[in-house]
Amino acid sequence: MTGAGPSATAGLVADLAQALGLLLGATVLVLAGCRVLSDLSPVEAAGRALALFGGIFPVPFAALVVLAGTAAIRLGRDPGDRRWRQLGLQAASGIATLALTFTLLGISLGIGGLAGRLLTPDNVQAVIGELTGRFALAFATTVVGLPVAAGFRALVLVLSAEAVPAQAVPAQAVPDRAVVP
Repeated sequence: MTGAGPSATAGLVADLAQALGLLLGATVLVLAGCRVLSDLSPVEAAGRALALFGGIFPVPFAALVVLAGTAAIRLGRDPGDRRWRQLGLQAASGIATLALTFTLLGISLGIGGLAGRLLTPDNVQAVIGELTGRFALAFATTVVGLPVAAGFRALVLVLSAEAVPAQAVPAQAVPDRAVVP
């Protein structure tokens, strides 16, 4: 973000496009992994993921991943750029916050769904089914979001680490005997 000219804007757009391409490539690899491990077609796997996460969580998650990815791309080119380091760390924190927010939302929706219902032997299976569905949203966002956030945080920190020259540690005199007062 050092320049504000057309070439800086073009560079930013190219980096955003590269980060989006990496996200889409990772998505394809995950869908292929689902095919290999569970014999689900990519359409079925995407449908299950959409049913599990809903339509809201993936949008800000993807935006934050692209932002963190763009920061990592920029830091790969210029490790000393503090703005992109800070932006990458904030995006990684945003991913973790989003995941935990949706975890709490899923738990709240599950418990809230129980509050107004009378449990009878006839409807207990249906109520537990709804409850576990909401809890699945809660824990799935955590299982996906926190490792992704930790990965991006580590990536940004490693890419932005500047080599620190080794300093000589002065030798300290070690007494021959311990003196006890």
